Amino acid sequence: MRQVKFAELQSLVGTEIGTSDWWLIDQARIDKFAEATGDFQWIHVDPEKAKTSKFGTTIAHGYLTLSLLAGMRFQTFEVTETSMAVNYGMNKVRFLSPVPSGSQLRAKYELANINARKDGGLECTFTATVELNGATKPACIAETISVYYPL
Repeated sequence: MRQVKFAELQSLVGTEIGTSDWWLIDQARIDKFAEATGDFQWIHVDPEKAKTSKFGTTIAHGYLTLSLLAGMRFQTFEVTETSMAVNYGMNKVRFLSPVPSGSQLRAKYELANINARKDGGLECTFTATVELNGATKPACIAETISVYYPL
């Protein structure tokens, strides 16, 4: 995991901050997400029926892919010398490729922009690209926003 000091953030705009490890997206993870969200659409949770789909297997929920960004970020980098960090939201999310059960994902993070806030925090926009192992297109691209506050 990369350690980034709060005072260094501005100098990193436009650069890649890091890449997570590959995460396995197996049927058990997909089923747990379905249970947590109540989204039991057959393409996610019915392997037999999904065999007849154009994907030939179940696929992860798009929001499952998106939700993994939090854990992947914690694995990739940490902003140090802060009193607090908060998830501020997202600007744009696109799901570009389906994620078949049994595949692997990882996320690359680029620090795209920083806005100084009146409350002393730095509003950091990251471009997170979720790569699907073996695929030519990403599974997802999202602009995530975190606010970091100095010590």
